[in-house]
Amino acid sequence: MITQKTGPLGPGDVYNTSPTEDEAGSEAFSQFVTCRVDGEEFAVDILSVQEIIRMVDITRVPKAPPFVEGVINLRGRIIPVLDLRRRLGIPDGERTAQSRIVVVTVRGRVVGLVVDSVSEVLRIPKSAMEPAPSLGSSIGAEFIQGVGRLEDRLLTLLDLKRLLLTADTAVMDAA
Repeated sequence: MITQKTGPLGPGDVYNTSPTEDEAGSEAFSQFVTCRVDGEEFAVDILSVQEIIRMVDITRVPKAPPFVEGVINLRGRIIPVLDLRRRLGIPDGERTAQSRIVVVTVRGRVVGLVVDSVSEVLRIPKSAMEPAPSLGSSIGAEFIQGVGRLEDRLLTLLDLKRLLLTADTAVMDAA
């Protein structure tokens, strides 16, 4: 039996990844893995997250775009790794013991995303999610799916399809 857990991520925790309804059965929720990049909180749909791993040695790929960090060997499978900071147009930052690679699957492709830290798994009511605000030509704005409101927090919901689709050629060349 899969038990549902929200809160800080821990080794061996099992998460229910299906959309749920509250006890009254009236409101649908979506679950997200939250991570931090440059002090900002981003959320990725948990259905896309394959796993979260500690930083490992990343093999650079010659002539790859700046946001392609390189490739890693994940249990015999070579996967490209993107630096989420660079992909979103955020200046480089220092890697710490909290830095992680969030391994996601999008349209059948497995890709790693380097983030400053991973926070928790959150259930957000669909009614608390709003479409992305119009940000004009802001760098990285095209990768925002929407904004989630949760008590006093605003979470930027990332659109992984757009994030990876526009990088598709670079990601495939790196792999």
